[in-house]
Amino acid sequence: MSSHINDTIFSLSSAPGRAGVSVFRVSGSRSGDILAAIIKTRLPRPRKASLKRLFDRDILIDEALVLWMPGPKSFTGEDCVEFQVHGSPAIIEAMAKALLSVGARQAEPGEFTRRAFENNKMDLTEAEGLADLIEAETEGQRKQALRQMQGGLKDIYIEWREKLLDALAQIEGEIDFPDEEDVPDMLSHRAYPFLTQTIVSMETVLKDVDRGERVRTGLDIAIIGAPNAGKSSLLNILAGREAAITSPQAGTTRDIVEIQMSLGGLPVRLSDTAGLRDTDETIEAEGVRRAKARATESDIRIFVQDCSNEIWDMESLQMLTDADFVVLNKVDLGKKNKPPALPADYFEVSALTGQNLDRFRDALEARVIEQFSPSQDAGLTRARHRDCVQRAAESMRSALKALGIAPELAGDDIRSALHALKELSGEIDIESVFDRIFSRFCVGK
Repeated sequence: MSSHINDTIFSLSSAPGRAGVSVFRVSGSRSGDILAAIIKTRLPRPRKASLKRLFDRDILIDEALVLWMPGPKSFTGEDCVEFQVHGSPAIIEAMAKALLSVGARQAEPGEFTRRAFENNKMDLTEAEGLADLIEAETEGQRKQALRQMQGGLKDIYIEWREKLLDALAQIEGEIDFPDEEDVPDMLSHRAYPFLTQTIVSMETVLKDVDRGERVRTGLDIAIIGAPNAGKSSLLNILAGREAAITSPQAGTTRDIVEIQMSLGGLPVRLSDTAGLRDTDETIEAEGVRRAKARATESDIRIFVQDCSNEIWDMESLQMLTDADFVVLNKVDLGKKNKPPALPADYFEVSALTGQNLDRFRDALEARVIEQFSPSQDAGLTRARHRDCVQRAAESMRSALKALGIAPELAGDDIRSALHALKELSGEIDIESVFDRIFSRFCVGK
C-alpha cells in the first residue's frame, strides 16, 4: 500500500447496489485536476456543496452534488473530492470508468484511513477506533469505539509519556551535569513520583483490559447441564426464536449450538452445549468434550438443573463461580430434592410456562452490564494495546528498582517504556502491524 502513496485514489464509499444516493471519494495530489476534468468547469468553492454535471469526456454521466476539499483540511490531509451521485448500478459503473480514465486508481482496503494516519490526521489508536466504529453492531461497541476514535486512549498514553519524559529529564540532568553547582544533589531521585504515578495508572488500565476486549469482540455465555434439563429451551427463550432443536429425548444436542445476540447493549455469543454425562457413544462423547471446553473458556456459565430430578449434576456445579448462574428448571413439575449449597445466584423457572424467566433474563443482563460494559475511558481494546502497555509497565518497574542504584540503567528502562508507547501510537515503523490493521477496513475507508 505504501508504495502507491503518491497515487490519487478513488473508491465507492457507500454500499454497492441500487440506492437513492451513492458516494465516491477521491484523495491525492491530482484530485483538483480530476475534478476539473469530470465537471468540465472551474473548481467550486472549497467545502461548499455544489450541484454539477459530471462527464466522462463528452458523455454526460449524472447531475450530482460535489464537495471540493483542498488539503490539509480534509480527512486524509490531502486534496479530496466527494461526488454524491444517484445510486443506480449504471451510474456507479460509469463514474468508476470516468475516474479511471482521468488517472485515478482504485483504492485498496483502508487506504483512505492509512493516508490520514500517515499525514498525522490521527494516530494508530484513533484509526483502530474508526475501524471498530464501522464494525460496531451494539450500543456498547459504538460508545467504546467512538471514545477511542475521538482520542480517548491517545489522551491516556500522552499523559504517561509526559510523566516519563519528566522522569527522564531528572535522571539525565544528574548524569550529564554531575559537577554543576546549580544541579541539585540526587536529582535523579526526583523521578520517583513520576515513575510511581505512571506505574499505578498503567496497572489500573491493564486491570480493565478484559472489559475493553470483551466489548469489542463479544462475551461468551455457555449453557451447561445434564441431558434433558431444558438447556435448548432456555437458549430459544433468551434468543427469542427456535434456534435449537428441543425434544423430550435426552441427548438431542450433540454439538455446540451458538447464536449471536445483544444483552445490555453488548455483543454476546450464547452457546447451548451437549448434556454432560458419561457415554460410550462416540459422537455424543465428542459433544460432551466440546461442552466442557466451551464452559471452561466462557465468561459466564448458566447451569440448568431439572429440579424435578432427584439426581443433581454435581460435575456442572463444580465448574461454577460466583459470576455464574444456576437455573432450576421445570418447577411446574415440582421439586423432588433439596438443592445443595449453590456457588452462584439461582432462579427457579419453568421454560414451559415462562415462570420467572423475565427475572432471570433481567439478572443476566444486569450481570453483563456490571462486569463488561465499557468504562468511561477508552481503555485498551486490542491484544496489541495490552502487549505495548504491559511492556511499558515492566520497563517502568525495572526503572524504579534501578533508580537508587544505577540511574543510567533506570534511564535505559524509561527509554524502553517510551519506545513501547511509540509502538502503541504507531510512531515507529511497524509495517506488518499497519498492513494487518488497515487491510480490514472496507475499500472506501
